[in-house]
Amino acid sequence: MTGKRTYNITSLQRGLRLLHLFGRTAKGVPAAEVAKASGLPVSTVHRFLANLETAGFLNCDDAGNYHLGIACVSLGQAAREQLDIRRVSLRHLEELNRRTRETVHLTVRHGLSAVYLEKLESPEPLRIYSRIGASVPLFCTAVGKVMLAYVEDGEQEKVLNQLELRRFTENTIGSIQELQAQLQRVRKDGYACDLEEHEPHIRCIAAPIWDHAGLVNASLSVTGPAVRMPPTRLREIAPLIREAGMNISRDLGFQTAGVQTPSSPRPKSADRRGATNRISRKRVPRHDAFGERVEI
Repeated sequence: MTGKRTYNITSLQRGLRLLHLFGRTAKGVPAAEVAKASGLPVSTVHRFLANLETAGFLNCDDAGNYHLGIACVSLGQAAREQLDIRRVSLRHLEELNRRTRETVHLTVRHGLSAVYLEKLESPEPLRIYSRIGASVPLFCTAVGKVMLAYVEDGEQEKVLNQLELRRFTENTIGSIQELQAQLQRVRKDGYACDLEEHEPHIRCIAAPIWDHAGLVNASLSVTGPAVRMPPTRLREIAPLIREAGMNISRDLGFQTAGVQTPSSPRPKSADRRGATNRISRKRVPRHDAFGERVEI
């Protein structure tokens, strides 16, 4: 099999380098500075800038400073729309499936539910049943709790108010106060667990996936029979699934700068304080992600 051929068109390469230069600055740049930064003659730079402006990739303001133009915006939006989260995630899901030998899911949020977008089966003889396209509740599943935990403060209270806390098993969360305590821990730990809360004998651990805007509308999980998923095993899987979630997030264009992640404290806001006063006034027993009691 022959390697991919390389075509080096000098003028095109120069034009692309100039566009990248504008992408690294938040303000307009005059032609003289472009020439200095690129190392190209001023006359050459002027020709490139004129052509890029004509094509809509740059525009020039009244002060003679050049900025990225509307054509760049259109291309960027099209690129984001073509970034298929399933395609981007697949190699990371396969690696997680290989390392854990358990069923791996990719899910997205749809209203008050999480929908399975992709599934990789466990190679073990005893495995769990699920299917792509099925939906599960947010409040009692690991994939759902992860997405609930990272809903923006003002929006989270509205979503919690809409939840109907139906009891699926004896372990299902029974109150908003208990759910709120779990969501706070998810934000701290960066993952969530489902300890037979949605289905008996099934345990799951999930981590968030951030998109390019720093929002969490997707998650990934490792799910298996309770007999293979004791707390010690869940603790072993936790760093693996957090790593996979962050790798997928980066491939989707997520940048950690200025965005809330598990390692940084959650900012307080008026909405957040209001939700705490309304929802968490009652003291409730606290447990860690693996169901063990925590003294408060």
